[in-house]
Amino acid sequence: MTSRPPNSNSTDSSGSGDIDRTLELLWNTGPRPTRGPKPGLSVDRIVDAAIRIADEEGLDAVSMRRVATDLGTGAMSLYRYVPGKAELLDLMLDRVRFPDHPNDRERTGSWRTALESAARDALAVHRRHPWLLRVNQSRPLLGPRALATLEHLLARIRPMGLTDPELVSTVVMIDGYVVGAARTQVHQEEAARSTGLTDAEFYGAQVPALEKAMATGAYPTLASLSPDTFTASFDHFEFGLGRILDGLEMVVQQRCAAQEFSGDA
Repeated sequence: MTSRPPNSNSTDSSGSGDIDRTLELLWNTGPRPTRGPKPGLSVDRIVDAAIRIADEEGLDAVSMRRVATDLGTGAMSLYRYVPGKAELLDLMLDRVRFPDHPNDRERTGSWRTALESAARDALAVHRRHPWLLRVNQSRPLLGPRALATLEHLLARIRPMGLTDPELVSTVVMIDGYVVGAARTQVHQEEAARSTGLTDAEFYGAQVPALEKAMATGAYPTLASLSPDTFTASFDHFEFGLGRILDGLEMVVQQRCAAQEFSGDA
């Protein structure tokens, strides 16, 4: 078995538990738990309860004891199914990040449509489960859900004509953009809840000071911006996503032109 490194803070990092045991749980290849005192208890029920707690109260509220309490059983009963919180976190990540079986999804459409859908779906997941932003996911464990999702997306974008490392880099780039955008949106919502001020009220309170600053002439570019520059109706996520895809479109066109030239030669 792969042991956990000593004195490591594994609470908010993926892949920090018993890797072998977690993979067994993800792939359903490990030994069945012995019959416990709580009929109907299962890995799925444990994971669902943990996700529900994290969604409602945050990741810090999730513990084996708290999950057991919500399920009406003792904490020791849970250890028959899941080794600990580190492994439970990986199961939670797998469940929320890859909720649907991609083989059931539509496989038609362009590579651009595939990346747009993947980005929008990922943003929606982060909005539903803001605790995801608390987790260091640089070393994910790959179960059947994760591999099926990646297989589906790579199959749809392979017609781009990029090299295999470039295709994976494209997926990584889109994921990084989504995480950054999700962090901004989630933090804005958290600030509004914690302060009781809407964005409009927060920035409105700064207007008098900003008007005086603009009147000094020290910020001519800022002073020349149109009144609707900072309107909430402008979708920064979609604008940024579109420009990323435009850049990829240029790369694809260049590759196609180079292949055609090489073929003519």
